[in-house]
Amino acid sequence: MCPSYVHCNEEIAYCLAVSGKSICIQEEQGCLCPGCPVLDEEGFQHAYYCTRGSETEQRPAK
Repeated sequence: MCPSYVHCNEEIAYCLAVSGKSICIQEEQGCLCPGCPVLDEEGFQHAYYCTRGSETEQRPAK
């Protein structure tokens, strides 16, 4: 039900939080990640993994 989803044979959305940008999704049209209980369980804090990169890629450099 992700508003940004486009039909494509690639990873499921949750995997993008770990693996990074989608090869198919190019436009941000809304994101359901902030309300996902899996992200809370994993301690993830970001969104739009499909266009902005994995959780690690979106964290500020130390």
